[in-house]
Amino acid sequence: MHSLLEFPSPFPAEPGVVRLLEPPGSDAAALAARLVAGDYDKPFVLENGGLRALHFSLGYVQSIMDVDNPAALVLGYAQRMMAFLLFAPRPRRITMIGLGGGSLASFCHRHLPATALTVLEIDPDVIALRELFGVPADDARLRVIQGDGVRWLGDTDTRCDVLLVDAFGAEGVAETLLDTDFHADARRHLSGRGILVMNVAGAREGYAPHVARLLETFDERVIAIPVREDGNHIL
Repeated sequence: MHSLLEFPSPFPAEPGVVRLLEPPGSDAAALAARLVAGDYDKPFVLENGGLRALHFSLGYVQSIMDVDNPAALVLGYAQRMMAFLLFAPRPRRITMIGLGGGSLASFCHRHLPATALTVLEIDPDVIALRELFGVPADDARLRVIQGDGVRWLGDTDTRCDVLLVDAFGAEGVAETLLDTDFHADARRHLSGRGILVMNVAGAREGYAPHVARLLETFDERVIAIPVREDGNHIL
């Protein structure tokens, strides 16, 4: 049984508090040392100045929540991902690959009341933090499914109007997306006027293959939006 273990941040450049999903009575000093060494293998939360951030490693911020306004989109990349509303202002169904801190799910749940949302998240520890990040409970419009979103896309026959892909690990875009038929399955999952929105970041050589695959799969109908303040690109 895991609970939230809280202690002061061990990172000199990142003050505040750290929260970890660990059994009661865990050795906070030993866990802090693992965080600093970079070999802690679960998501962790850093909170400071009214902002709560989800990390898989200190180098990448997965999501940031304004504690006083959980449904607000704090990060520029998340704001840019919602640019799909310019093309599809009233989607009936949205599928999300990657929950993260849930900022996109929370925003869509609040502002698109007629939209059904299905979220795939492979990491149960990420889902275990959903309440801490203000992600609404599952209801008639929202389902958060623990499972491999890449495999789910390949197996499902359903269609959606918008597919949001924000699938990251500790080092950037999940490598499994290139090891499968993910991009073709993503197009097949879209309705006739459907839109795919994908967040990529990290070294250019890491995300360039995704750009190439999407250009091929979608007949070069791809818009790339740089998010300079976050170091991301939205496709």
